[in-house]
Amino acid sequence: MSTFSLYYHPLYSDGLDRTARFPVDRYRLLAEKISLLNRENKIRIREPRLASRDELLLVHEESFIDRFLEGNLSEKEVRRIGLKPWKPEIVPRTLRLVGGALDGLDELLNGAVLAGNMAGGTHHAFKSEGAGYCIFNDLAVAAEVALQKENIERILILDLDVHQGDGTADIFAGDDRVITVSLHGQNNFPFRKKTSDLDHGFKDGTEDEEYLQVLDSVLEQLEREHFDLIFFQAGVDGLASDALGLLNLSRAGMSKRNQRVFDWRRKMGKGMLIFMGGGYAKPIEDTVNAFADLFMMAAQEIE
Repeated sequence: MSTFSLYYHPLYSDGLDRTARFPVDRYRLLAEKISLLNRENKIRIREPRLASRDELLLVHEESFIDRFLEGNLSEKEVRRIGLKPWKPEIVPRTLRLVGGALDGLDELLNGAVLAGNMAGGTHHAFKSEGAGYCIFNDLAVAAEVALQKENIERILILDLDVHQGDGTADIFAGDDRVITVSLHGQNNFPFRKKTSDLDHGFKDGTEDEEYLQVLDSVLEQLEREHFDLIFFQAGVDGLASDALGLLNLSRAGMSKRNQRVFDWRRKMGKGMLIFMGGGYAKPIEDTVNAFADLFMMAAQEIE
């Protein structure tokens, strides 16, 4: 039986300080939830490797990488990223997080149609600095690794997190090898947006019907583009209960969003790598349930 590979490591939660202003436990809770739901064993939980310094250098500035690895970022840089107070484990956690994306990419390059990482989607990270809970940009690193392969000429990054993928847009500005698409809250962080190849900003309080209409239109437009792989940043922070979201999407609406994307992927016949993205609901169980829906639905796409 074919399975959906989903990468996870306990460091995804344990590598962050429990007093940080961030839902540290969401990764652990999601892993526990999926273990209960995965009765048909359609999901194979796999341990991610550590990303290498050379892989990070494909995107990020050398001194930024080394200062992070050595624990020498300035207080200003750490504050811009968040996740304070930092534990030493944040270094291997970050390398595992990027490694999970790269392991999933390897699966696609070896013929899988879908793979995912139970973390990541760190789209606010720029070449020489992190921001907004993001240190290294796993989407960008995975894209650059993929583009080194002879049969990969162009990648689509479809970012449906409620926050614009500003770091990704900036890294690939003017780069025809990568199509950056971001559907996000127009009044949400980051407050100074970058320019993706295609942006759509939703008004505060946007509900399911309007959101899905826009998504359908964007997916139809993207059918005219050429690309070899799809990277899906699948943040669920558009939920009505999300503390940082400002949109008003229901759990059912979020599932419809995911199904629209999966149906479209099947129509396009391209491999897809799923990056988890943001989710900060109160209660956090709403975020966990929405991500569990995402990954269980992805597993059903595997024949």
